[in-house]
Amino acid sequence: MTLPIANPRPPIANAADRQLSAYDYALPPSAIAQNPVEPRDRSRLFWVKSDIEAEHRAFYELDELLQPGDLLVTNDTRVIPARLYGHKPSGAKVEILLLEQRGARQWSALVKPGKRLKPGATIEFFPASPTDGDTTPLAATVVSSDRDTGGRLLEFDFPEGASFFDLLDRYGEIPFPPYVTESQAQPDRYQTIYAQRDGSAAAPTAGLHFTEALFERLAAKGVARTAVTLHVGLGTFRPVETEDITTHDMHGEWIEVTAAAAEKIAATKARGGRVIAVGTTAVRTLESVAVLGEGEVQPYSGKTELYIYPGYEWQVVDGLITNFHLPKSSLMMLVSAAIGRERLLALYEEALAEGYRFFSFGDAMLIDPAALRSQAIAG
Repeated sequence: MTLPIANPRPPIANAADRQLSAYDYALPPSAIAQNPVEPRDRSRLFWVKSDIEAEHRAFYELDELLQPGDLLVTNDTRVIPARLYGHKPSGAKVEILLLEQRGARQWSALVKPGKRLKPGATIEFFPASPTDGDTTPLAATVVSSDRDTGGRLLEFDFPEGASFFDLLDRYGEIPFPPYVTESQAQPDRYQTIYAQRDGSAAAPTAGLHFTEALFERLAAKGVARTAVTLHVGLGTFRPVETEDITTHDMHGEWIEVTAAAAEKIAATKARGGRVIAVGTTAVRTLESVAVLGEGEVQPYSGKTELYIYPGYEWQVVDGLITNFHLPKSSLMMLVSAAIGRERLLALYEEALAEGYRFFSFGDAMLIDPAALRSQAIAG
């Protein structure tokens, strides 16, 4: 099921904001973080305090920057071992990245090389780390090409009653992003400490900075928590390729907001508290269900194709925590909708000058509610 997108694509007041090239910036390779810092909360935090103020802090100081009554909304998805290496009966090597479960045994996947994998082709995968000499292959058959993703729909053959996710732990690997090429990080460092629900092909990286000690200090201050789910897939990391950004189509991603989470968010709003989304995935989940509920967060389980760019009118989110994103990405456009494209680029330039680390294993930014564009001036 896909959300009935009741939000028409908003107009963009500034013509430059429509242009994909306007979301580009120069990024030296040395600024791309290859390894996370230890402990997790020792990363840097660029605090965007207001329309004109910003301050350099550390992530472990987050409890000093939020207020009693604030509600942190995290994404509790868990990255699955979505990258598998196999071969065809001819011996030709095949690499796949699982994107989305389509049935009990079927998954959409990106496949390399894909051109030679026609419907009916078979692939065999072997355990990534064989134990006790176990080399039993896991087999999959190409069902069809997948127009939505440009990949393939695969059907896996495994014993009745077996858990596919348990099999992935043996046959697959956690897929670090392609720009992380020289990392010594262990796979668990590409999971948030609160990851619970299997399903993502990539981590909701704004959450990687949290530690239990930081959560304890936040709770002591009166900052509450709740969780929603968005399984990260192609919609989040597919590049924008149209020069007019308003014509880009987001690929659907599965989300869930439980009744308990919806009630907690509504109660926070009712008492004047602030909803702080941890990551762009939490932002899209909250704003998606608000679109569905005509401004109110409601329980929901299904897909979203919500695309946020300058001109979007915020309905639920008051502030957000986010990492530093790839040039020309839909994530850049979402954050630009929050604080303005020109200001975001200026902040990125300052962050680079100050030695911030970019992308998944890099540093973070806190966009304070005082800095978030109001509905009246969004875009």
